[in-house]
Amino acid sequence: MKNLQNISDFKQRALHWANQFEVCSFLDSNQYKDSYSAYDFVIAAGVQHELKCASGDAFEQLKAFYENHKQWIFGFFSYDLKNEIEDLQSNNLDHLNFPDLYFFVPKYLIAYKNGEPKVLIGETSILIEIENFDFISKAKVEKLEISQRLTKDQYINKVETLRNHILRGDIYEVNFCQEFFAENAVINPVQTFEVLNQISPTPFAGYFKIYEHYILSATPERFLCKRGSKLISQPIKGTARRSDDPKEDENIKYHLKNDVKEQAENVMIVDLVRHDLTKSAVKVSVKVEELFGVYSFPQVHQMISTISCELNPEIHFIDAIKNAFPMGSMTGAPKVMAMELIEKYEETKRGIYSGSFGCISSEGDFDFNVIIRSILYNAQNQYLSFQVGGAITYQSDAEKEYEECLLKASAILKVLGN
Repeated sequence: MKNLQNISDFKQRALHWANQFEVCSFLDSNQYKDSYSAYDFVIAAGVQHELKCASGDAFEQLKAFYENHKQWIFGFFSYDLKNEIEDLQSNNLDHLNFPDLYFFVPKYLIAYKNGEPKVLIGETSILIEIENFDFISKAKVEKLEISQRLTKDQYINKVETLRNHILRGDIYEVNFCQEFFAENAVINPVQTFEVLNQISPTPFAGYFKIYEHYILSATPERFLCKRGSKLISQPIKGTARRSDDPKEDENIKYHLKNDVKEQAENVMIVDLVRHDLTKSAVKVSVKVEELFGVYSFPQVHQMISTISCELNPEIHFIDAIKNAFPMGSMTGAPKVMAMELIEKYEETKRGIYSGSFGCISSEGDFDFNVIIRSILYNAQNQYLSFQVGGAITYQSDAEKEYEECLLKASAILKVLGN
């Protein structure tokens, strides 16, 4: 099992095997090396216990659920949990209808590291079952008719309106998103995810199935992770296209790293994350470990910063997640006002988009991503959706922001045959 072909083969079999269950979660680092990742990939399947709740006291319910089971749990936080953290509402259109919070204790849990699979929950014989699991995989997804919720002109007008809010001093920055969607969409979720993960492999990719709801994610962004008593957040702000010409590609990367506008956006979010972590940190332990790091992915270069702190032992780690939620990279600054304007100017309820999914270990370590670059699908009503957005500052050029949205949507549009 040491070579990459075997890793890839086992991973594919395990994913198709897990997909037989009504609930499963697959978290994949796609071979990206990272100081904080515990495993190359993990697969959780089947339900021993589950928690599904709406915004109100969801974080408290999750705390009780974890303390009750003290076992590995996998799940997600919807963006709309903001409404239990702040005095906010979500009244926009929602065809996806994901729960606000969902977590489960799996029947089976397999973790893969250094070329070897390890069964963390369940019988070890499950590995033989996976290795012998037969499935049919098509490397092709039927083309879907994708619509945009906003026309280009509508998008540009809304960005200009948000720039006026910045000029008035209401906010400094806001993450503004738009929806792409398909109705009467029939897809094979697991195969669609495989194609997405092939076209756009990212370090926090994942597949999450909860009954009729699916998250197919190629996200490059970590929201928050805990290792021992250390909390780490890695917000992304700053995006540039890739080029097939190596010289031009390096040039694009250099310009992103030194772009004053992108740095200004990034530093605002770094300050916001520092502020959020301070609520859970041992005094003076919050530090910026890396500022303006530029990392390359198949479709884009991204500017990523890393902020960490020591978790105050008096604060429950689930409260630390709540204190940082929703993530600053998907809201703006000041955070509450930015979220009010997001609700006012976006057309669609975000729901699971710009929320987070991941896992908590039996020791209380965790790792959660940011749900961006993700296809969301409700198989029951055959509604498929993905959203893209970007940080709007006063320096933003609405036309360029629109182009950046299309760049971020490119991998998914390619997957869906557009």
